[in-house]
Amino acid sequence: MARLTKLPPEQWDPELRAMTRPETASDLEQGLTRFFAHTPAMAKGLFGFGGALKINRTLPEKLIELVRLRVAFFNQCRSCMAIRYTTPINDGCTEDLVCSLERPEEAENLTPAEKIAIKYGELMATDHLRIDDAIYDELRKYYTEAQIVELGMNVAFFVGFGRLAATYHMVEELPEAFQTAGIVSPWNNDRVVVR
Repeated sequence: MARLTKLPPEQWDPELRAMTRPETASDLEQGLTRFFAHTPAMAKGLFGFGGALKINRTLPEKLIELVRLRVAFFNQCRSCMAIRYTTPINDGCTEDLVCSLERPEEAENLTPAEKIAIKYGELMATDHLRIDDAIYDELRKYYTEAQIVELGMNVAFFVGFGRLAATYHMVEELPEAFQTAGIVSPWNNDRVVVR
């Protein structure tokens, strides 16, 4: 059970409702908005930033999704792990690729560019001070400096808000596999929700 009260959409700020259109979304799709609605001005700013990350994206959707799911594992954000977004799926993010995230450094179906981006995300989520000149040199082999900044901003968003979501413990709407105690993963799991 969630540790904070989820506000129903009819109690949300009208501008926040207009930004998110909750009437067309399931409870799961309303996600963290139900908590963030307690602070509408901050929520609207957050959604503006999140929207800018999405709308102005230059990196492949598939790449961002793989990094998001690897970070979600380390955050143990169950709602993050349970969700698959349509845009990355349409960009080639298959469940086989998601299963590769269990051991990305050994995966034969991930490119070197994907592996270093995933490693960067993993290090941000686990031991950010290990990100050194060598990591940035490796990133520069595949990405422009602007893309590295973009990757970093996305990862920071995933790490911070994924950890916050994990502490809220909103698992009651998730598939059963994500409600269990202990460590769960986004790979080897056929009970995901596509949005």
